[in-house]
Amino acid sequence: MSPRAASALLALAAALALTPPAAEARKSDRNQPMDIDAGRHEGVFDDSAPTVLSQGVVITQGTLDIRADRADIHTRDGDISRAVLTGTPAVMRQELDDGAPMTARASRIDYDMRTEIVTLTGGAYVEQPRGSMKSERIVYNMQTGRVESGGENAGRVQMRFEPRNPAPQEQD
Repeated sequence: MSPRAASALLALAAALALTPPAAEARKSDRNQPMDIDAGRHEGVFDDSAPTVLSQGVVITQGTLDIRADRADIHTRDGDISRAVLTGTPAVMRQELDDGAPMTARASRIDYDMRTEIVTLTGGAYVEQPRGSMKSERIVYNMQTGRVESGGENAGRVQMRFEPRNPAPQEQD
């Protein structure tokens, strides 16, 4: 996988870490080496077709850990334009800058770098210590911060927000 493709996958991870409840992915991960392990790699590093990683894709970089059945990396004019992760489900875990864990999973995670929109579909779920969001479809626009989920064909949205400072438990 080219360095541009690796950077695209890290950008995807950062985008997912920003889905509600908002938090930032660990910035220092970007300066760590990225390790990619897959059963198969197919493609050319030009715009003619996507580069495909398959058969148990594992991508790690610092605290970032991505597990997918398949990763399709698309290019346009020599730059990464889109990364699509699929799995049963595709799962991404990362430690946030404040040390809190974040987990996102969906059957399909699609990051369009031209529009900076991340779309999670198929049992989409994002969990952080401050809360979680679940829907068949979650769309996050990185430019505007706008999140859209649920709707007519995507079913209902379920969210949980944990209190910022939970009350201490009473002791008997």
